Amino acid sequence: MAGVKAGLGAYFAQFPQLRITPKRIIAEGALVAVHSNYVATPGTRGQAVVDLFRVRDGRIVEHWDAVQDVPETSANDNTMF
Repeated sequence: MAGVKAGLGAYFAQFPQLRITPKRIIAEGALVAVHSNYVATPGTRGQAVVDLFRVRDGRIVEHWDAVQDVPETSANDNTMF
């Protein structure tokens, strides 16, 4: 997990104004999914992010994510959030 902490620390240092707005949180057993809007630079649309976590004894033991830039326009009426 030390590598994860170091990686996150570097990411947060690179984007000190990062704002994460959770939109949905789903938990079942040891799995947690968080759908969020990450805005690394103020004034931008940011990214839609789904983080998937596996938790054991109150600690994250695995993490996966899917990331997509929030487009300026959409081909349909659905939004990223």
